[in-house]
Amino acid sequence: MKLFRKNKSKYYWYDFTVRGERYRGSTKEANETRAQKAAALKLAAVIKGSDPLDKRPHILREYSKDFLQWVETGRLESDTRRYYRNGWRLLKQTKIAATRMDLITKDEVEKLQFPGSASYGNNALRTLRRMYSKAKEDKLIFEVPDFALFKEHGRSLRLNDEAERRLSAVAMQPLMDIIVVMRDTGMRNARELYCMRVENVGFDAGTIFTPDSKSESGRRFIPMSSRVKQIIEVRCAGRSEGWVWMSRYKGRHIGEGMVYRQWVRARQAAGLPRELVLYCARHDFGSFVLAKTGNLKAVMNAMGHDDVRSAMVYQHPEGEIIRNALNARHISRPTVPDDNQANA
Repeated sequence: MKLFRKNKSKYYWYDFTVRGERYRGSTKEANETRAQKAAALKLAAVIKGSDPLDKRPHILREYSKDFLQWVETGRLESDTRRYYRNGWRLLKQTKIAATRMDLITKDEVEKLQFPGSASYGNNALRTLRRMYSKAKEDKLIFEVPDFALFKEHGRSLRLNDEAERRLSAVAMQPLMDIIVVMRDTGMRNARELYCMRVENVGFDAGTIFTPDSKSESGRRFIPMSSRVKQIIEVRCAGRSEGWVWMSRYKGRHIGEGMVYRQWVRARQAAGLPRELVLYCARHDFGSFVLAKTGNLKAVMNAMGHDDVRSAMVYQHPEGEIIRNALNARHISRPTVPDDNQANA
Protein backbone atom coordinates (compact mmCIF):
# COMPACT_ATOMS: atom_id res chain seq x y z
CA MET A 1 0.00 0.00 0.00
CA LYS A 2 1.30 3.42 -0.98
CA LEU A 3 0.69 6.56 1.08
CA PHE A 4 1.52 9.93 -0.46
CA ARG A 5 0.62 13.61 -0.45
CA LYS A 6 -0.53 15.31 -3.65
CA ASN A 7 0.62 18.76 -4.70
CA LYS A 8 -1.47 21.55 -3.17
CA SER A 9 -3.26 19.06 -0.88
CA LYS A 10 -2.88 19.01 2.88
CA TYR A 11 -4.18 15.44 3.11
CA TYR A 12 -2.42 12.11 2.59
CA TRP A 13 -3.77 9.81 -0.13
CA TYR A 14 -3.77 6.02 -0.29
CA ASP A 15 -3.14 3.82 -3.34
CA PHE A 16 -3.51 0.03 -3.25
CA THR A 17 -4.72 -2.87 -5.41
CA VAL A 18 -6.95 -5.74 -4.27
CA ARG A 19 -8.08 -8.61 -6.53
CA GLY A 20 -6.89 -6.72 -9.59
CA GLU A 21 -8.80 -3.55 -8.71
CA ARG A 22 -6.98 -0.36 -7.89
CA TYR A 23 -8.25 1.89 -5.09
CA ARG A 24 -7.01 5.42 -4.71
CA GLY A 25 -8.38 8.30 -2.65
CA SER A 26 -7.89 10.80 0.13
CA THR A 27 -7.58 9.70 3.76
CA LYS A 28 -8.90 13.13 4.84
CA GLU A 29 -6.02 13.19 7.34
CA ALA A 30 -3.13 15.68 7.40
CA ASN A 31 -1.20 13.78 10.09
CA GLU A 32 0.86 10.93 8.62
CA THR A 33 0.27 8.53 11.51
CA ARG A 34 -3.48 9.05 11.43
CA ALA A 35 -3.44 8.80 7.64
CA GLN A 36 -1.70 5.41 7.83
CA LYS A 37 -4.38 4.16 10.20
CA ALA A 38 -7.18 5.45 7.98
CA ALA A 39 -5.62 3.85 4.89
CA ALA A 40 -5.13 0.56 6.74
CA LEU A 41 -8.80 0.51 7.74
CA LYS A 42 -9.87 1.07 4.14
CA LEU A 43 -7.58 -1.71 2.96
CA ALA A 44 -8.93 -4.09 5.60
CA ALA A 45 -12.53 -3.27 4.68
CA VAL A 46 -11.90 -3.95 0.99
CA ILE A 47 -10.16 -7.25 1.72
CA LYS A 48 -13.11 -8.35 3.90
CA GLY A 49 -15.48 -7.43 1.10
CA SER A 50 -17.54 -5.17 3.32
CA ASP A 51 -16.44 -1.87 1.80
CA PRO A 52 -18.50 -0.41 -1.05
CA LEU A 53 -15.21 0.35 -2.80
CA ASP A 54 -15.07 -3.38 -3.50
CA LYS A 55 -17.34 -2.60 -6.47
CA ARG A 56 -15.88 -1.07 -9.61
CA PRO A 57 -16.01 2.75 -9.33
CA HIS A 58 -18.27 4.44 -11.85
CA ILE A 59 -17.53 7.24 -14.27
CA LEU A 60 -20.04 10.00 -13.53
CA ARG A 61 -21.38 9.91 -17.10
CA GLU A 62 -21.88 6.14 -16.89
CA TYR A 63 -23.71 6.37 -13.58
CA SER A 64 -25.99 9.09 -14.96
CA LYS A 65 -27.85 6.43 -16.99
CA ASP A 66 -28.87 4.56 -13.84
CA PHE A 67 -29.59 7.82 -12.02
CA LEU A 68 -31.86 9.20 -14.77
CA GLN A 69 -33.68 5.89 -14.97
CA TRP A 70 -34.38 6.15 -11.24
CA VAL A 71 -35.51 9.75 -11.75
CA GLU A 72 -38.06 8.66 -14.35
CA THR A 73 -39.35 5.60 -12.49
CA GLY A 74 -38.99 6.72 -8.85
CA ARG A 75 -41.71 8.27 -6.74
CA LEU A 76 -40.77 11.85 -7.55
CA GLU A 77 -42.82 14.92 -8.39
CA SER A 78 -42.79 15.98 -12.04
CA ASP A 79 -41.03 19.24 -11.12
CA THR A 80 -38.31 17.28 -9.32
CA ARG A 81 -37.80 15.05 -12.34
CA ARG A 82 -37.47 18.07 -14.60
CA TYR A 83 -35.06 19.68 -12.10
CA TYR A 84 -32.71 16.67 -12.07
CA ARG A 85 -32.87 16.23 -15.85
CA ASN A 86 -31.85 19.85 -16.34
CA GLY A 87 -29.16 19.52 -13.66
CA TRP A 88 -27.55 16.62 -15.51
CA ARG A 89 -27.80 18.52 -18.80
CA LEU A 90 -25.54 21.14 -17.21
CA LEU A 91 -23.21 18.64 -15.52
CA LYS A 92 -22.55 16.51 -18.61
CA GLN A 93 -20.85 19.50 -20.26
CA THR A 94 -18.21 19.72 -17.50
CA LYS A 95 -14.91 17.86 -17.25
CA ILE A 96 -15.99 15.92 -14.15
CA ALA A 97 -18.56 14.05 -16.27
CA ALA A 98 -15.68 11.90 -17.57
CA THR A 99 -14.15 11.38 -14.09
CA ARG A 100 -14.55 8.44 -11.73
CA MET A 101 -16.94 9.37 -8.96
CA ASP A 102 -14.56 8.29 -6.21
CA LEU A 103 -11.87 10.63 -7.58
CA ILE A 104 -13.98 13.79 -7.86
CA THR A 105 -12.89 16.13 -5.08
CA LYS A 106 -14.51 19.08 -3.36
CA ASP A 107 -11.98 21.44 -4.94
CA GLU A 108 -12.79 20.21 -8.45
CA VAL A 109 -16.51 20.67 -7.94
CA GLU A 110 -16.16 24.15 -6.47
CA LYS A 111 -14.14 25.27 -9.51
CA LEU A 112 -17.02 24.48 -11.86
CA GLN A 113 -18.74 27.36 -13.63
CA PHE A 114 -22.16 27.32 -15.25
CA PRO A 115 -24.00 29.74 -17.53
CA GLY A 116 -26.81 31.86 -16.14
CA SER A 117 -27.59 32.82 -12.55
CA ALA A 118 -26.34 31.27 -9.32
CA SER A 119 -29.62 29.38 -8.92
CA TYR A 120 -29.03 27.85 -12.37
CA GLY A 121 -25.61 26.62 -11.28
CA ASN A 122 -27.07 25.30 -8.03
CA ASN A 123 -29.48 23.23 -10.12
CA ALA A 124 -26.42 21.33 -11.37
CA LEU A 125 -24.74 21.11 -7.96
CA ARG A 126 -27.86 19.89 -6.16
CA THR A 127 -28.28 17.27 -8.88
CA LEU A 128 -24.69 16.18 -8.31
CA ARG A 129 -25.34 15.92 -4.57
CA ARG A 130 -28.35 13.71 -5.22
CA MET A 131 -26.40 11.54 -7.65
CA TYR A 132 -23.75 10.97 -5.00
CA SER A 133 -26.23 10.21 -2.23
CA LYS A 134 -28.06 7.76 -4.53
CA ALA A 135 -24.77 6.09 -5.48
CA LYS A 136 -23.92 5.76 -1.79
CA GLU A 137 -27.35 4.23 -1.12
CA ASP A 138 -26.59 1.73 -3.88
CA LYS A 139 -23.20 1.03 -2.21
CA LEU A 140 -21.25 2.13 -5.29
CA ILE A 141 -19.14 4.72 -3.48
CA PHE A 142 -17.76 5.09 0.00
CA GLU A 143 -17.61 8.86 0.46
CA VAL A 144 -19.59 11.86 -0.76
CA PRO A 145 -17.62 15.08 -1.38
CA ASP A 146 -18.89 17.94 0.77
CA PHE A 147 -18.95 20.92 -1.60
CA ALA A 148 -20.61 24.32 -1.22
CA LEU A 149 -23.36 25.78 -3.40
CA PHE A 150 -23.19 29.15 -5.13
CA LYS A 151 -24.47 32.09 -3.12
CA GLU A 152 -27.83 33.13 -4.52
CA HIS A 153 -27.78 36.88 -3.97
CA GLY A 154 -31.01 37.19 -5.92
CA ARG A 155 -32.85 35.63 -2.98
CA SER A 156 -32.38 38.85 -1.04
CA LEU A 157 -33.43 41.10 -3.92
CA ARG A 158 -36.97 42.37 -4.40
CA LEU A 159 -38.84 43.10 -7.60
CA ASN A 160 -40.17 46.35 -6.15
CA ASP A 161 -42.12 49.33 -7.50
CA GLU A 162 -39.07 50.89 -9.13
CA ALA A 163 -38.13 47.63 -10.88
CA GLU A 164 -41.71 47.20 -12.11
CA ARG A 165 -41.76 50.76 -13.43
CA ARG A 166 -38.55 50.21 -15.41
CA LEU A 167 -39.71 46.84 -16.72
CA SER A 168 -43.08 48.22 -17.82
CA ALA A 169 -41.30 50.36 -20.41
CA VAL A 170 -39.56 47.42 -22.09
CA ALA A 171 -41.33 44.14 -21.20
CA MET A 172 -43.47 42.27 -23.70
CA GLN A 173 -46.68 40.41 -22.96
CA PRO A 174 -47.46 38.16 -21.23
CA LEU A 175 -44.39 38.96 -19.08
CA MET A 176 -45.65 42.36 -17.92
CA ASP A 177 -48.97 40.93 -16.75
CA ILE A 178 -47.14 38.06 -15.05
CA ILE A 179 -44.92 40.49 -13.12
CA VAL A 180 -47.98 42.39 -11.84
CA VAL A 181 -49.85 39.24 -10.83
CA MET A 182 -46.82 37.74 -9.07
CA ARG A 183 -46.15 40.96 -7.15
CA ASP A 184 -49.78 41.19 -6.02
CA THR A 185 -50.45 37.51 -5.27
CA GLY A 186 -47.08 35.99 -4.31
CA MET A 187 -47.85 32.95 -6.48
CA ARG A 188 -45.11 30.57 -7.54
CA ASN A 189 -44.60 31.12 -11.23
CA ALA A 190 -44.25 27.67 -12.86
CA ARG A 191 -46.19 25.51 -10.40
CA GLU A 192 -49.10 27.87 -9.70
CA LEU A 193 -49.31 30.91 -11.96
CA TYR A 194 -48.60 29.60 -15.46
CA CYS A 195 -51.05 26.71 -15.08
CA MET A 196 -53.88 28.81 -13.58
CA ARG A 197 -57.31 27.80 -14.90
CA VAL A 198 -60.37 29.96 -15.46
CA GLU A 199 -62.50 27.56 -13.38
CA ASN A 200 -60.36 28.36 -10.31
CA VAL A 201 -60.82 32.12 -10.49
CA GLY A 202 -63.62 33.45 -8.27
CA PHE A 203 -64.39 36.84 -9.74
CA ASP A 204 -67.30 37.47 -7.35
CA ALA A 205 -65.29 36.41 -4.29
CA GLY A 206 -62.15 38.11 -5.56
CA THR A 207 -59.96 35.03 -5.07
CA ILE A 208 -57.81 32.57 -7.01
CA PHE A 209 -57.77 28.91 -5.96
CA THR A 210 -54.54 26.94 -6.42
CA PRO A 211 -55.43 23.21 -6.48
CA ASP A 212 -51.85 21.96 -6.88
CA SER A 213 -48.70 23.36 -5.36
CA LYS A 214 -45.33 22.58 -3.79
CA SER A 215 -46.86 21.49 -0.48
CA GLU A 216 -50.22 20.62 1.06
CA SER A 217 -50.63 24.16 2.40
CA GLY A 218 -50.11 25.36 -1.15
CA ARG A 219 -53.74 24.44 -1.87
CA ARG A 220 -55.24 27.77 -0.95
CA PHE A 221 -57.40 30.74 -1.89
CA ILE A 222 -55.41 33.86 -2.80
CA PRO A 223 -57.03 37.31 -2.69
CA MET A 224 -56.92 39.36 -5.90
CA SER A 225 -56.04 43.04 -5.97
CA SER A 226 -58.02 45.29 -8.31
CA ARG A 227 -55.34 45.33 -10.98
CA VAL A 228 -54.90 41.54 -10.83
CA LYS A 229 -58.64 41.07 -11.24
CA GLN A 230 -58.65 43.41 -14.23
CA ILE A 231 -55.75 41.55 -15.90
CA ILE A 232 -57.37 38.14 -15.44
CA GLU A 233 -60.76 39.37 -16.66
CA VAL A 234 -59.13 40.52 -19.88
CA ARG A 235 -57.18 37.26 -20.19
CA CYS A 236 -60.26 35.13 -19.68
CA ALA A 237 -62.37 37.25 -22.06
CA GLY A 238 -65.68 35.77 -20.94
CA ARG A 239 -64.46 32.14 -20.99
CA SER A 240 -65.70 29.79 -18.28
CA GLU A 241 -62.93 27.17 -18.56
CA GLY A 242 -59.43 26.60 -19.88
CA TRP A 243 -56.00 28.06 -19.19
CA VAL A 244 -55.83 31.69 -18.12
CA TRP A 245 -52.36 32.01 -19.69
CA MET A 246 -52.90 30.24 -22.99
CA SER A 247 -49.97 29.18 -25.14
CA ARG A 248 -49.88 29.67 -28.90
CA TYR A 249 -49.85 25.88 -29.03
CA LYS A 250 -53.44 24.68 -28.86
CA GLY A 251 -54.53 23.15 -25.57
CA ARG A 252 -51.42 24.16 -23.60
CA HIS A 253 -50.56 26.89 -21.12
CA ILE A 254 -47.50 29.12 -21.42
CA GLY A 255 -44.15 27.53 -20.61
CA GLU A 256 -41.21 28.51 -18.45
CA GLY A 257 -38.84 28.79 -21.40
CA MET A 258 -40.82 31.46 -23.24
CA VAL A 259 -41.33 33.57 -20.11
CA TYR A 260 -37.68 33.20 -19.12
CA ARG A 261 -36.47 34.44 -22.51
CA GLN A 262 -38.75 37.47 -22.28
CA TRP A 263 -37.54 38.11 -18.73
CA VAL A 264 -33.84 38.06 -19.61
CA ARG A 265 -34.34 40.49 -22.51
CA ALA A 266 -36.51 42.85 -20.43
CA ARG A 267 -34.19 42.78 -17.41
CA GLN A 268 -31.22 43.67 -19.58
CA ALA A 269 -33.10 46.44 -21.39
CA ALA A 270 -34.27 47.88 -18.07
CA GLY A 271 -30.71 47.94 -16.70
CA LEU A 272 -31.55 45.72 -13.73
CA PRO A 273 -28.97 43.46 -12.03
CA ARG A 274 -28.46 39.98 -13.39
CA GLU A 275 -29.08 38.54 -9.92
CA LEU A 276 -32.68 39.78 -10.01
CA VAL A 277 -34.89 36.84 -11.00
CA LEU A 278 -38.60 36.74 -11.71
CA TYR A 279 -39.18 34.79 -8.48
CA CYS A 280 -38.11 37.96 -6.60
CA ALA A 281 -41.65 39.23 -7.27
CA ARG A 282 -42.89 36.59 -4.82
CA HIS A 283 -40.30 37.68 -2.26
CA ASP A 284 -41.43 41.28 -2.71
CA PHE A 285 -45.02 40.26 -2.02
CA GLY A 286 -44.07 38.52 1.23
CA SER A 287 -41.90 41.39 2.47
CA PHE A 288 -44.45 44.09 1.62
CA VAL A 289 -47.51 42.35 3.09
CA LEU A 290 -45.70 41.37 6.29
CA ALA A 291 -44.35 44.90 6.75
CA LYS A 292 -47.81 46.41 6.28
CA THR A 293 -49.87 43.90 8.30
CA GLY A 294 -47.41 42.43 10.79
CA ASN A 295 -49.49 39.24 10.49
CA LEU A 296 -47.08 36.36 9.87
CA LYS A 297 -49.85 33.75 9.85
CA ALA A 298 -51.78 35.61 7.14
CA VAL A 299 -48.63 35.84 5.00
CA MET A 300 -48.00 32.11 5.44
CA ASN A 301 -51.56 31.32 4.35
CA ALA A 302 -51.39 33.64 1.34
CA MET A 303 -48.04 32.25 0.17
CA GLY A 304 -48.68 28.59 0.98
CA HIS A 305 -45.88 28.10 3.52
CA ASP A 306 -45.83 25.09 5.85
CA ASP A 307 -42.89 26.16 7.98
CA VAL A 308 -42.83 29.46 9.86
CA ARG A 309 -39.09 29.67 9.18
CA SER A 310 -39.80 29.98 5.45
CA ALA A 311 -42.02 33.01 6.04
CA MET A 312 -39.69 34.61 8.59
CA VAL A 313 -37.25 35.57 5.83
CA TYR A 314 -39.74 38.26 4.80
CA GLN A 315 -39.65 39.91 8.21
CA HIS A 316 -37.43 42.97 7.87
CA PRO A 317 -37.64 45.36 10.84
CA GLU A 318 -37.88 48.92 9.56
CA GLY A 319 -35.27 51.38 10.81
CA GLU A 320 -37.95 53.93 11.62
CA ILE A 321 -39.69 51.51 13.99
CA ILE A 322 -36.45 50.86 15.86
CA ARG A 323 -35.62 54.57 15.94
CA ASN A 324 -39.04 55.47 17.38
CA ALA A 325 -38.75 52.78 20.03
CA LEU A 326 -35.37 54.07 21.17
CA ASN A 327 -36.55 57.68 21.21
CA ALA A 328 -39.64 56.75 23.24
CA ARG A 329 -37.45 55.20 25.90
CA HIS A 330 -35.87 58.57 26.61
CA ILE A 331 -38.92 60.86 26.38
CA SER A 332 -40.06 60.43 29.98
CA ARG A 333 -36.57 60.16 31.45
CA PRO A 334 -35.82 63.33 33.50
CA THR A 335 -32.65 65.23 32.72
CA VAL A 336 -30.17 64.94 35.59
CA PRO A 337 -28.00 68.09 36.01
CA ASP A 338 -24.28 67.53 36.25
CA ASP A 339 -22.35 68.37 39.43
CA ASN A 340 -21.19 71.76 38.21
CA GLN A 341 -24.75 72.86 37.40
CA ALA A 342 -26.00 71.59 40.78
CA ASN A 343 -23.38 73.61 42.70
CA ALA A 344 -23.89 76.86 40.76
